[in-house]
Amino acid sequence: MERWISRMLMEGEGVAGESLISTIKIAVLPIAKVFTMCFLGFLMASKYVNILPASGRKLLNGLVFTLLLPCLIFSQLGQSVTLKKMLEWWFIPVNVVLSSISGSLIGLVIAYIVHPPYPFFKFTIVHVGIGNIGNVPLVLLAALCRDQSNPFGDSDKCKTDGTAYISFGQWVGAIILYTYVVQMLAPPPEGTFYPEEAAKLPIKNIPKDATDTLEQVPLLNQELVTSDIDAPKRGKMAEFFSWIYERLKLKQILQPPIIASILAMVIGATPFLKKLIFTSDAPLFFFTDSCIILGEAMIPCILLALGGNLVDGPGSSKLGFRTTAAIIFGRLVLVPPAGLGIVMLADKLGFLPAGDKMFRFVLLLQHSMPTSVLSGAVANLRGCGREAAAVLFWVHIFAIFSMAGWIVLFLNILF
Repeated sequence: MERWISRMLMEGEGVAGESLISTIKIAVLPIAKVFTMCFLGFLMASKYVNILPASGRKLLNGLVFTLLLPCLIFSQLGQSVTLKKMLEWWFIPVNVVLSSISGSLIGLVIAYIVHPPYPFFKFTIVHVGIGNIGNVPLVLLAALCRDQSNPFGDSDKCKTDGTAYISFGQWVGAIILYTYVVQMLAPPPEGTFYPEEAAKLPIKNIPKDATDTLEQVPLLNQELVTSDIDAPKRGKMAEFFSWIYERLKLKQILQPPIIASILAMVIGATPFLKKLIFTSDAPLFFFTDSCIILGEAMIPCILLALGGNLVDGPGSSKLGFRTTAAIIFGRLVLVPPAGLGIVMLADKLGFLPAGDKMFRFVLLLQHSMPTSVLSGAVANLRGCGREAAAVLFWVHIFAIFSMAGWIVLFLNILF
């Protein structure tokens, strides 16, 4: 920051003004493109057009998550990664963990100060602490690298390197999401976030001698019968791995983007397999090329779906203005400076590859993004979807301005 200010003063007012305007242009234009595509999704899902209803958005989200995003990660990460680079990039997943820890600590302080309504204390911590380290950074980098005047040089190399860096950290983010976030958003002892609404629901007739709900009994019986039948057929080793699989909730962690990241890292780190699949003249490059084509459709689809999901955003939230504003302020204003300090300290200690400005830019982006959309999906599964939708709506609206400001600062620090 001091270097940028002194450069402005030394170069003269006119040149500095032109440099500042060009920097703001580079930072703001990607945000404007993102906002435009989100607004089109919002318009398509509105009641006036209604060609992207809730069911359509659900299908589009599923398509992005299970096919388009894994294809993008597999093609871009696999082409870029090698075993040497993986050893050099070790700080990216560490940065994701540090981002979640620092953000959660800030969220804890905010929750103690604003006293969110019961039972949304942990909800407040999570929605301040967990940022979007995947989809939004990918979209921003794609829009930034598309501009020929971007400060990172060649557009193709800019996009490939940026996507590889972001994808390399996504598997850690998913583990955090499906372990830490799922546990933090567990319903209160009452079993629901809306006990007053549950009390108003009509109760169906239940047999007097039933001690469990109707939903629990068949599931429990089915599980017992299945285990009894399959026990003789499976060895002790298979039962042990099955127990580990269920205990660690690997089914929740091993989502399609995570599997794509693992495959890309394994194949990319194996020279023979990389030449067989990711080289342009390789016999199996047609598969990689197909993934590249599908991956290019991820960005417009995720933005249309995101814009459509914001239709029901403000809704009837129990959080209140004070808590919602505190979450937005903490996520967009307080978390990025903490992340800037983490990245600058890591740079001083020599943890980052020398001279790689894109690497540092991606690390900084991971701290300055709005709340993760996937944490909203987990909140919906845990029964507090309305509050999550309200937070996501407002935090993405204000992130348009905050991200532009932080990107201007980051670019001037790096260049």
